[in-house]
Amino acid sequence: MTDDRPSITFEPLTAADMAMMSRWLHQPHMTTWWGDPETELGYIRDMIEGRDTTRPFIFFINGHPTGYIQYWLIADYQDGPLADDYPWLRALAPQTIGVDLSIGEPDLLSQGLGSAVLAHFVAWLRTQGHDIIIIDPDPANRRAVRAYEKAGFRAIPELVGKSGDSLIMRHWPMTADGKR
Repeated sequence: MTDDRPSITFEPLTAADMAMMSRWLHQPHMTTWWGDPETELGYIRDMIEGRDTTRPFIFFINGHPTGYIQYWLIADYQDGPLADDYPWLRALAPQTIGVDLSIGEPDLLSQGLGSAVLAHFVAWLRTQGHDIIIIDPDPANRRAVRAYEKAGFRAIPELVGKSGDSLIMRHWPMTADGKR
């Protein structure tokens, strides 16, 4: 019996990855949900140059760069202008970690890779001591919401309808009896 699961690895994003990120961010499936590519590239530059605490990564499927994933510390955004725009940030525990991802290559969409990558990344975050992990898709992005549910994320009931254009979802690990 062979194992058909893809090999998933992560490497910190570096300046050398910016041309690839630019190409990905200009793809229609990315601009729909991530916004202006040049603005996003500026945010990523801030991350890799240490002006933002968000940690960006490229994820690889079977050794090939396939997409982007990042994690951010909720505590770093609970005060200030971002929390004024997104007050739900203040409703979360300060030790919460937020995650965002996108498959960069459009021909790899809708193959179950997003949920597999996210589950793998969350497992790694848990080994780093992070217990509360959220993701905040636009609820209109049904493909993403379904992928996140497959990876073990569920909407936080107390925040449904109170988070503007975001659906706040928390990861729940599988229990011994196979439930979340």
